Amino acid sequence: MTVKNTTLAFFSFFSMSLFAQEVALNVPDVKSEVKMSYLDSVKSSFKKDDLAIRVDSLWMKELTSLDIYDDLTKDIQNINTDKSVDVELPTELLKQRLQAMNEKSPFGIEYNQGLENIIKSFLKNRKKSFSRLMALSEYYFPIFEEAFAKQNVPLEIKYLAVVESALNPKAVSKMGATGLWQFMYGTGKQYDLKIDSYIDERSDALKATAAASEYMTKMYTIFGDWELVLASYNSGPGNVTKAIRRSGGKTKYWDIRNYLPRETQGYVPAFLATMYLFEYHKEHGINPERAVIKNFETDTIRIKNQMTFKQIADLLDMPQSQIELLNPCYKLKVVPFYQNEQHFLRLPKDKIATFLTNEDKIYAYAKYDSNIIKIPSRLALKINQKVRSKAVDSLKVQYYTIQKGDNLGSIAEKYNVSITEIKQWNKLKGNSVALGKSLKIKTNSLIVNPKEIKTAPELTKKTSEEAIASTENLEKPEIQTKEYVVQAGDNLGSIAKKYGKTIAELKEWNNLTSNNIALGKSLIVSKNAEDASVNTTVAVASNSIDSFKKKASAQKNIEQDYYVKKGDSLYSISKKYPGVTISDIKKWNGIKDEDIKPGMKLKING
Repeated sequence: MTVKNTTLAFFSFFSMSLFAQEVALNVPDVKSEVKMSYLDSVKSSFKKDDLAIRVDSLWMKELTSLDIYDDLTKDIQNINTDKSVDVELPTELLKQRLQAMNEKSPFGIEYNQGLENIIKSFLKNRKKSFSRLMALSEYYFPIFEEAFAKQNVPLEIKYLAVVESALNPKAVSKMGATGLWQFMYGTGKQYDLKIDSYIDERSDALKATAAASEYMTKMYTIFGDWELVLASYNSGPGNVTKAIRRSGGKTKYWDIRNYLPRETQGYVPAFLATMYLFEYHKEHGINPERAVIKNFETDTIRIKNQMTFKQIADLLDMPQSQIELLNPCYKLKVVPFYQNEQHFLRLPKDKIATFLTNEDKIYAYAKYDSNIIKIPSRLALKINQKVRSKAVDSLKVQYYTIQKGDNLGSIAEKYNVSITEIKQWNKLKGNSVALGKSLKIKTNSLIVNPKEIKTAPELTKKTSEEAIASTENLEKPEIQTKEYVVQAGDNLGSIAKKYGKTIAELKEWNNLTSNNIALGKSLIVSKNAEDASVNTTVAVASNSIDSFKKKASAQKNIEQDYYVKKGDSLYSISKKYPGVTISDIKKWNGIKDEDIKPGMKLKING
């Protein structure tokens, strides 16, 4: 009997094992499907282009850094044409080369000791910079030459962009001149360059070059000399006219040079020295770095809905820095969508093909991704222990060691902070960073993406009502204060404007009886009720298109005030408040257009 029972038990166990294996074989494996993000599911459905170009993103970021611009600008402003430089370049040989350049150029290129000193200075101090600039020139120079050829402007003027901006479309001077050709705001508007919160066409290579070409043509009709045209481009036609009068009516640059502003005195020689180094770089051992992309390898596509550079980079598997290089006129790294206006995105041709083939999926993902919300760190602490540890860590000071190819822009992007903040934390005056140096980084916000939210099962199962209840049950935190240390040049007005407060509030919080503040004094600049209250929308994201369309969200509406800060736009303000649109802000505040000014008080109901 015992043997019978044992045998029966064995066969029963064996049958159950077989049944379990059969069930396991017939049940689809949904685990991997659940873990796949919406971005991955969209990209996995793309039709791939076999001609995809591999790009070194670190090298791209190096090209778009501002250190060359800073260095060249300082050189040109402080150039001393009377100081001889010890570099091996025989004077007679230089004279022969300058004569050869002069024979095929409309510029009056003549040897003089000042020009020789500048050329030798560049050879001694900037050989590496010119190697990088020559790589960039492979992209920009064909654009310049095409625009100049249409207006009969000498093609050699393309070298002026090297002197003006070091071929960096994002370069901004201390006076606010912007872009490859360093247009001031008023001059840009005069030549029909669009400048608003989203777009600055002074940084658009095609449109800004066309404007520069038009300016050069007009100035040539006035002065009849291309070197004087260059001088007028730097200091304005009025200063050139004054210099001509003071020189006794002379009309050659080298004759009136000493009567021009100091910077302009080194400006044209720097242009001629740049032209010489580009023409004779091989003879001086300057080897151009490889060009990551050339203009003829790119094309444009009209964008039908608003998209961020990050969304495009994620979808097309390309570095965001490359999109920035090709589309520098978009100030917020966003391609906007205006009614009755067309906006274009420039991409490598193989990426254009991928975009057009999968256009509907790309716009659907962009719309979905725009609904992912920045969750305040106090609410993020409630999500789960894994996200809690990330939020706690983000409140601490971090240190980052500069690596090869790094620049302040790439580091700021990595930690989601601004370049200004990094410079302030580390007391940096310029944009240059030394290899191996440690930078202090502070972060105080947490971005939760769908993967991180999905790891908390209690959130993925919540309905809209449960999500609302979860926000209402959060502990009410204490009001937080924020302090600022008074620096040289500060006053109560500038500090109040910086933090969106009033002078009266600062005086009340700090018990001040007058507007005088001492250097080094610590001021309370915020008793922030916004930081102390949890006003948020919990975005419940799933990992498939179907579940994404059914996601639940909740929002607790509380009216609060927002003071407009410098650089704000209605779009950037709306992004600070989940669920709030530009139309909402206009409606709540009776705004008809998008014209807002720093210090302006806005009501926010959400």
